[in-house]
Amino acid sequence: MTTTNKDINFLKEFFSNNNYQLKNNKYYFLALEEEEYEKDYLNKLKGILKKNHKIYRFLIDLFSPIYTVPSKRHLKQFLDKHLQSENTVALNIGSGNSYISDKVINCDIFAYDNVDIVCDIAALPFEDNSIDIVVNIAVLEHVPNPEKVVQEIRRVLKKGGKVYSLFPFMQGFHASPYDFSRRTIEGIKVLYSDYELEEVKGLGGPTGGFLWIFQEWVAMVLSFGIKPLYKLIFFILMILTFPIKFIDILLRYHPMANNISSSFTLVATKK
Repeated sequence: MTTTNKDINFLKEFFSNNNYQLKNNKYYFLALEEEEYEKDYLNKLKGILKKNHKIYRFLIDLFSPIYTVPSKRHLKQFLDKHLQSENTVALNIGSGNSYISDKVINCDIFAYDNVDIVCDIAALPFEDNSIDIVVNIAVLEHVPNPEKVVQEIRRVLKKGGKVYSLFPFMQGFHASPYDFSRRTIEGIKVLYSDYELEEVKGLGGPTGGFLWIFQEWVAMVLSFGIKPLYKLIFFILMILTFPIKFIDILLRYHPMANNISSSFTLVATKK
């Protein structure tokens, strides 16, 4: 399902300027092609798979080293709770080609099929205090200044508006197209220190953090510096070792799990 089925005309009343183009039921505030960015081999493959978000999500959920079920369940619970009103305006910034709900507006720098607004998430094209909910899932590590994006989220949120954020911690490099930073659980709290924090916890699990690094390390050791061999070994390891991540069904509850959790999830309210 793509967001071309959404009615997004109502968004015009929330825009801070009219400097946009409307094409194929998308608002363009920025014209940018994905090819303008240098991409590594893994990101090129991801770019191909992203064109079908259902297949992409299935493969990520299955073969990635991260046990994604708790995070997906937690996000659904959050949206079910806060998207009850038809008048609620919710954004998923840095959405990629993902699909969460017809009630959630997707914003991204690239014009994927499921993107409604093509824009820079560090300069959102919305009026101050106009948005009810902002979701950002594993995107802030890909911007050079996550503090600026968080400030921009705070600007567009209404007083009492909610932000849902997932920031990686123990994960390997993954350029989409760039990869800049990681956050500990205390680090994500500092990032959102201007908000009222409701919930901060590790949902990715410590096994995911270990497995991602382990796959990369073994591929490097066995490839003897030969990059094509490294790529081959890495993909084979992803397929052979992904079941190990399911240890996090239990291990994510360990009292020390946050020390090497793959990611942290935060729910906060604009004061």
